[in-house]
Amino acid sequence: MTCRIFTLLFLIAVLPLRAETEIRNVLFLIADDLKASVLGCYGDEVCATPHLDALAAESMVFERAYCQGTWCAPSRESFMHSRYTGDRGPTLGKHLIDEGFYSARVGKIFHMRVPGDIIDGTDGLDVANTWTERFNCQGQEAHTPGLYRLLNQNIETRALENRQSTKMPFRMFASVESDGDGSEQPDWKAAEKTVELLKTHGKSETPFFIATGFVRPHYPSVAPASYFEDYPINKIKAPEVPEGDWEDMPKAATAGSTSQFYGIDQYPDNIKKMWSDYYATVTFMDEQLGKVIAELDRQGLRDSTLVIFTSDHGYHLGEHHFWQKSRFHEEVTRVPFLVSAPGFESGRTMSLVELMDVYPTVCDLLGVDVPETVQGHSLRPVLLDSKARVRDATFSLDGKKGQSIRTDQWAYIRYKDGSEELYDMEADPGQFTNLVATADAVAKKSELEQILKEKVKSANK
Repeated sequence: MTCRIFTLLFLIAVLPLRAETEIRNVLFLIADDLKASVLGCYGDEVCATPHLDALAAESMVFERAYCQGTWCAPSRESFMHSRYTGDRGPTLGKHLIDEGFYSARVGKIFHMRVPGDIIDGTDGLDVANTWTERFNCQGQEAHTPGLYRLLNQNIETRALENRQSTKMPFRMFASVESDGDGSEQPDWKAAEKTVELLKTHGKSETPFFIATGFVRPHYPSVAPASYFEDYPINKIKAPEVPEGDWEDMPKAATAGSTSQFYGIDQYPDNIKKMWSDYYATVTFMDEQLGKVIAELDRQGLRDSTLVIFTSDHGYHLGEHHFWQKSRFHEEVTRVPFLVSAPGFESGRTMSLVELMDVYPTVCDLLGVDVPETVQGHSLRPVLLDSKARVRDATFSLDGKKGQSIRTDQWAYIRYKDGSEELYDMEADPGQFTNLVATADAVAKKSELEQILKEKVKSANK
């Protein structure tokens, strides 16, 4: 008997007391166009992200999280429905409303045109029944008073006229060092509104699901001038692109948004400046997120609130001479993904996960049923054991361009015209050597083709 008591006491001492903490609320934080690799918690040594780094220290950090849509609209529709494509079934917010939750949107969750819907204060492609309440966060974007740059044309001016904005062809190369203190920015407003909602609903008997969407670092790169001072171009190293990098890529891979197409290749220092401006807005967004987490602490809600942070997709900033999103390379498909779940230990995991897994994970941890329409997997096993796995491959797709598969070692891309790319991500993490035509890769390609077929079939169910 004495031995049994000792054993029980030992287990109580060393095992995490997961059942003692009830998760009743959810705070879902989403950045826009944020690549995982620029965050300090993912290894970047230049960009200052102290609040995200602090959240990461209290979270399970997913090193291999991948989006399903490669640009805003399909990605956001995907993770809010937990479907590879389409809008079948209730959204996450609607499902939680039906389960008795208060559900609020602050800022951009479903697709909004940036800058168009931000300037206009309109809802974009929002799904109204997802929310009990919803709040848009307006901003002037490129029209913000301050020092304006259009980096692909090497323009710098303080004039408010002739700035690239909504639907204009070079808007993605615009930035503004704002004359304001930041309070005029949409992300500032999103943080303030979220803080207000936490004060109002934090002590309510009704549990809450609050989804806050920040628009930075999505172009235009707008933030108070002080945020740009920390990133002079002499601190920036532009991406290395080997000579002849495109020679083994199919035409479908190199079409569209490239340095040569937009002309920024004529201004090498401006490629570095694009990084500087991106970093500045990431740091500004990080500070706004920090206000939200601080309020969660002030309200004593951390022990009852699941906090998830991610982005809709990553972003190219000159890697391979590519810009923006809508591609299948790692810089676009890999996203930051932090899950801070009360009662679960923090850590890091190499387990492959998809953004679609957010929905069933939230349901599982809250103890509510998962709708039959959901295609993702709960990440509870990985939160319990960082070495656990819920899938062997992730799937990203673009109906007009093609699909991609990511496994532990391999990245396989198949375009609509049948052309392909194959990369050994252990030997070639920069994806510089396309192995698809090599004899040694034939067997591996066949295996990945079969996985891709199965994923496509699953997506169409």
